[in-house]
Amino acid sequence: MKKIISLLFALFIMVNIAFAQIINPKETAKRKANDRVNNGIDRNIDKGLDKIEEGIGNIFKKKDKKAKKSKDDEEIEEEETSTAKSKSKKKSAADDDETDAEEDSEVTQTKKKTSGGNDESITQTPKKTSMKAYSKFDFIPGEKVVAVEDFSQDAVGDFPAKWNTNASGEIVNVDGSTFKWLQLSANGIFYPEFVSELPDNFTLEFDMMISEDFDNNGSGLKVIFPELSQRNAAYDQHFNGEARTNFDLHPLPAGDGVSLAWVIDNKNTKILDNSVSISWKPQESNHISIWRQKNRVRLYINETKVWDLPRAFITDVKYSLLFATYTNGGLPYLTNLRVAVGAPDTRSKLITEGKLVTRGILFDVNSDKLKPESYGVLKEIGTVLKENPTVKVKIIGHTDSDGDDSKNLDLSKRRAAAVKNALTTDFGIPNTQMETDGKGESEPSEPNTTPQGKANNRRVEFIKL
Repeated sequence: MKKIISLLFALFIMVNIAFAQIINPKETAKRKANDRVNNGIDRNIDKGLDKIEEGIGNIFKKKDKKAKKSKDDEEIEEEETSTAKSKSKKKSAADDDETDAEEDSEVTQTKKKTSGGNDESITQTPKKTSMKAYSKFDFIPGEKVVAVEDFSQDAVGDFPAKWNTNASGEIVNVDGSTFKWLQLSANGIFYPEFVSELPDNFTLEFDMMISEDFDNNGSGLKVIFPELSQRNAAYDQHFNGEARTNFDLHPLPAGDGVSLAWVIDNKNTKILDNSVSISWKPQESNHISIWRQKNRVRLYINETKVWDLPRAFITDVKYSLLFATYTNGGLPYLTNLRVAVGAPDTRSKLITEGKLVTRGILFDVNSDKLKPESYGVLKEIGTVLKENPTVKVKIIGHTDSDGDDSKNLDLSKRRAAAVKNALTTDFGIPNTQMETDGKGESEPSEPNTTPQGKANNRRVEFIKL
């Protein structure tokens, strides 16, 4: 028996030696590599099935975020994290100039019915607008707000009560927007009856957008400053009349377009007839700013100065305001109209008089986030403070009376702090040169009983210390 066992043992050793001698190392490595690949595929399949199972399970319960990870999961996660960090560094380097970005959430405008009975919608795509993008924006609003229109008093579907027209239009809601919008009909004249005679120094601002099907051929919005005595005349489609200044806005859905300017004297003689290209944010709200200083007028679309005409208004002629449309397809929309009067004099009021009040520093609704169109005012104040480094100021925020008293007080303080931070960050004014405070709604400059009264109470004061 022992001999048989010894013989079998010897045969086992010989077979193994022989087998070992005929094994090819390359084949062994290849086999092991294949095994690894197959094992990896098996693991990935298992993970895929796990994710499917988790997805099904998540319909009924939340995933346990504290679940332990396998070693393979941790290795893969480390690789993905490393790749993400690398991409993040590259993106960060490309985005260094993007500061104080303001994001507009996606907005969909849905009307009930157009005059033709068809449903229509407008979509605004998200965009970022930075303060630095407005670095050449020198627009400064007038000192006192005399007219505000956000259509808050009007019912959706109605034509606004404070306007008149020879055509039609209606108020619509925009999802995600704090304002109602006036949808203007395709061809007509629109009278804001709450705006009468405009003085030698005024600013006009409003927001405008166009529908996605806005026609490329001669469609747009006219902003007309007619002679006051001619305002209520029966203007025809070409708006023939004496002493008027016209700006035409022809935006295109693709994001460009053209603007035209006409200047007609009081003898119906054409002094100027010209056009320039414009940049437009498609399917978004675009901010239009117009600034008249006696004979001179400037027009801005968002941060870009489109027109700067030194002889656009005639001395001693009284002007007013009209809007008009002419479209071959699609419709324009406007809201948030604001008229302010008075020539701002930042340097004199702050240094000589010791107090500057501005309504031109604007914020998002119920927020301390500065709107980028505040850049022109902030730049002007920053320049004065930089040129007078020994002058110290207190920045005081004020709100209107809407909302809770304590929340308004907190908001006014945060807004003053935001102004100080912007002057330091963007214009290099030392922190030690400025103090901040907020008064909320406690010190109104006028009654909070009208839209323009509330607009004037939303202000920022600079007090020389």
